[in-house]
Amino acid sequence: MPFNNELTEELNLILKFPNKSLMQGLKIHHDAEQSMVDAAKRLFDKGVVSQPDGGYLTDLGHDLAEHAQVIQSALTNR
Repeated sequence: MPFNNELTEELNLILKFPNKSLMQGLKIHHDAEQSMVDAAKRLFDKGVVSQPDGGYLTDLGHDLAEHAQVIQSALTNR
């Protein structure tokens, strides 16, 4: 199954989370692009982030972020 737009938006949002500290998160403001607001809500519903507007990555979220970073690095470095 290829990545659809929603999955791509979710992956892009996961990659925006700080990866240096477990004590840092993101707040998606109400005036953000609707696609980002929707992606944050879907990630919350999937148990990837702690709040519907971002918050912190859960344990699952940290695992996914690590994998997303590996995929991004492999596909962008030549």
